[in-house]
Formats: sequence, C-alpha cells, structure tokens
Amino acid sequence: MSSTITGLVKEKQKRFYLWSGIRWVETKSRWVMLVKEKRQEKGEKGAFEVCGWTMNPITTKVAVIGAGISGAVCASNLAKNGISVTIFDSARGPGGRMSRRRENGEDGRELIFDHGAPCFTTTNTEVEEMIRGWEARGLVAEWKQNYGSFDFITKKFVNYQKEGLSKKYVGIPGMNSICRALCQEPGIESKFGVMVGRLEWLENKESWSLTGSDGQDLGQFNGVVASDKSTFSHRSTQVTGKPPPLDLDAIPGIADMVKEVPVRPCFALMLAFETPLSSIPVKGFSFENSEVLKWAICDSSKPGRSTSSERWVLHSTEQYAEGIIARDGLQKPSNAALAEISEELFGEFQRTGLDVSVPFFKKAHRWGSAFPATSIARDEKCIWDRTKKLAICGDFCVSPNVEGAILSGLAAASKFSESFSCL
Repeated sequence: MSSTITGLVKEKQKRFYLWSGIRWVETKSRWVMLVKEKRQEKGEKGAFEVCGWTMNPITTKVAVIGAGISGAVCASNLAKNGISVTIFDSARGPGGRMSRRRENGEDGRELIFDHGAPCFTTTNTEVEEMIRGWEARGLVAEWKQNYGSFDFITKKFVNYQKEGLSKKYVGIPGMNSICRALCQEPGIESKFGVMVGRLEWLENKESWSLTGSDGQDLGQFNGVVASDKSTFSHRSTQVTGKPPPLDLDAIPGIADMVKEVPVRPCFALMLAFETPLSSIPVKGFSFENSEVLKWAICDSSKPGRSTSSERWVLHSTEQYAEGIIARDGLQKPSNAALAEISEELFGEFQRTGLDVSVPFFKKAHRWGSAFPATSIARDEKCIWDRTKKLAICGDFCVSPNVEGAILSGLAAASKFSESFSCL
C-alpha cells in the first residue's frame, strides 16, 4: 500500500530532500516516508554529491486515558506496534482498581495494602501467555493458599477450596506492579496527576484535542483510548459537578452503548494486627449470609509482601455500600464518615465469633464506581468508532475482573493497529 507525494521540500545545511512516497513497513509495523537525500560532501578531489534513501517514520500519536490494567495493556501493545502513546491519569500512579495503598501506623510504620483487586485468575490462553511473560519479568507470582467461605448463621467455615484447583495470581511486590511496568515501556509517556477535562474532535484535522481540567492544552492525537469510565459517564458529574470530558453527542453511533455503565460500589477496610489471626484457617474467604461483608483477604500472606505485621483487607457488600451512598451521596466521604464506616465493618468482622484481636491500624476506603455490574461490548470486547479513532475499553466491556480488563485492552489495541495499517 502506498501513496506517492513528490516535490522538492527545502534546502537545509546544504542538504536537499525529495519526498518520494509513503510506505507501510511490515517489519517495523509503521508508516514511513521515503526521503531521497542529496548531500554535498568534500573529498580529496573536491566537492561531490552523495544520494541515498532514508526512512523517516511518520509518528502516529494515541492518548490513553486511564492507567488501570486495561489502559496499560492497550498502551503497551500500541507502543510495540510503533505507535507513540501518552497515558493520562488523574491519580498519583498507575493501577486503577489494582492500585495499592500506602499508610502509616501511629508508630510511623509503613503499611501497604492491595485495597482493590486482591488477585486474579484466568481461563483465556492469550492472557495466560501474557502472565507467563510477566512471571519471567518478576512482575507476577502465583498465590498458593487455601480458600473458603464463612457462614454467618452457623458461624463455621464451609466450601473449602484447596490450593491448585484454581490458580490465583498477584502482582509483585504489589498488585499495581504490572501496570507500573507497562506504563514505563519504550514508546510510552505517562502523565500522572493530570485530569483530562475535555476531548474535542477536530473534523478538519481528523484528530482529537485534549484539554486538562485546569485548562492546560494537553496536545492533539490521532486517536484516543478511554479506559476510565469517568471519561464519558455522567455518574462522574455527581462527584465533580462537571460534565464528563467526552461529549457523547460527538459520537452518536456509540453514545447509547456507553451513556450509563451500571456499577457496584463497595467499601474496603484495611486492618493491621501485631500478631496473626490464628483462629482463621484460611488466608482468603467470602462471607455467606452477611448483609455487610462480602470477602476477606490476608494481604500479608501474598508472595513478596512484608510480614512485619498481619494485614487484612475486607470488602463490603454492594447492598451496604449503596445504603451509605443513598444517605450521604457520591461526594468524597469525610474522614469522620470513613472512621464511622470502618467501625461498622470491623464490628461485623468481630461478630463472626472468630478470635479477632484489636488492630493497631484500621481505615476504610470507598470504591464508588470501580466495579461494573454488566458488560457493554460482549463479543467485541471494546467499543470502537473507526471514523474518529476512538476506543472505549475496560472490564465493563467484557467481564468484571482483571482478565476481562486485559482482554478489552488487547481488543482496543488491535482495532487501532488494524485501522492505521489500512490507511
């Protein structure tokens, strides 16, 4: 595939350049401009001309909004295909729901929690292959522990799941390690603490213009990947008081699909104990017949974690979180409100009847809209507007887990690679 452009461009430092065409180079997976260069050199017998062909890459720029696992996987695959990627994320670092939280105890001890996704599993061969690569890089390890369920009515553990029946993986040294490594790969520029306030499609330039929430010009891009629901969901307006950055009227073909993504909120409780909770026979379990707690994970039992204290992360039920949000709204909860919620969640943990000692650290965190309640893309795995080069990806497109987010990010990257190779 090629289109020919001819014409003498300019003289610069005694060099003459002749544009002679644009070619797709399969081995480099990118478009290049073939430039004939006439260079004047001086030798022993005087001046002479040297002519030769050089390949000047035509840079394709894509903005990825959101540095969770879906956005990070998409960015990594785009960069490997020769596309220049800029990641924007309003958080201080990558991870999204795979973030980890740094806290300090009253004695100054640093405490680290995976307060979102505790681990992940997969049944997809493509994802399994990626995991093997991450394991080889020291980013991932299998978490070999037994799991079960706790029945609040009988006060007993039931449904034990033995080690090895379903492989569970964790990031090393934290769940965000995968995203962090992907965001640092060649061809990717990551900008954290930057909130995109507006995306505008420039029809005459066939490109996207991005503006920060503070009015800063963030640049123009040939395509955009939105892996953060707040980019287009009006639910974010209830938090920020501002319309979402992406005006859905600009993408009528897919607006109805993404207008509102149902979510499941929850509260996370981070606990740190001086001594192990020896009365609990497993390191991870779900709760049955509790209206308050959904599951509990011993975070410090994961490979690569500090064992100076025993740290647990508990997640509330959707029902409990929705009740709190219905009462207090979606605005950021105050420290006083979070302290009250942490007491309620810990109180339910104590009502198990298990020998749960008093923790030396206890703090709650709200996940207001991180967990999707449905899939909006299904077999397509992402939402794609080929005309405007806009991809929407995330676990909300496939399935509400890490595997679903990875598959959606891969699908979005594939759409861009196919589109740009057909220009």
